[in-house]
Amino acid sequence: MALIISLSILGLLLIIAEIILIPGIFVAGTLGLVSIGAACWLAFDGIGPDAGYITIAANAVLAVVCAVLSLRSKTWKKLSLHTEINSRTDSRPEDKGIAVGSQGVTITRLAPMGKVLFGETTVECSARNGIVDPGQQVEVILIDDNKIFVKPL
Repeated sequence: MALIISLSILGLLLIIAEIILIPGIFVAGTLGLVSIGAACWLAFDGIGPDAGYITIAANAVLAVVCAVLSLRSKTWKKLSLHTEINSRTDSRPEDKGIAVGSQGVTITRLAPMGKVLFGETTVECSARNGIVDPGQQVEVILIDDNKIFVKPL
C-alpha cells in the first residue's frame, strides 16, 4: 500500500516538475506517467479491482487539484518578478542634435556600420555605399527609424 501511494505522489511531482521546472524535455513527464500507471497496476494486481479504481480516482482528483492550484493567478504572482522596466535603449538622433546634413568624423571603420563623432556625441551610423575608413569626414544623408545613414565628404 505504501508503494502505491509513493508511486502516485512521485508521479504527480514528476509531472509538475515537467510542466513548471523543466518543460520540453519529456523525461520527467514520461517517468511521472509511468509511475502513476505502475501505482494503478500494482493496486489492481496486488490488492484488487476496488483498490485499483480507488487509486485511479485518487490520482485523477490529485491531478485536477494540482492543475487548479497551479493555474490560479495568485500562484504565478508569487513566482513572478514585480519590477517594471521603463528605460530606453537610445534616444532619437534629433534629440542629440543630429539631423540630415550634420557633419561628423568617423571613429571606427564603417563597414557598413561603425561609430561617428558629431561634436561631443558618438553614435552608431551606417555607410550608405561602400566602406568608410576611420578619421574621415561624413555627412548625414538619411535618418530612417532612428538609424543614421552617412556618406563620405
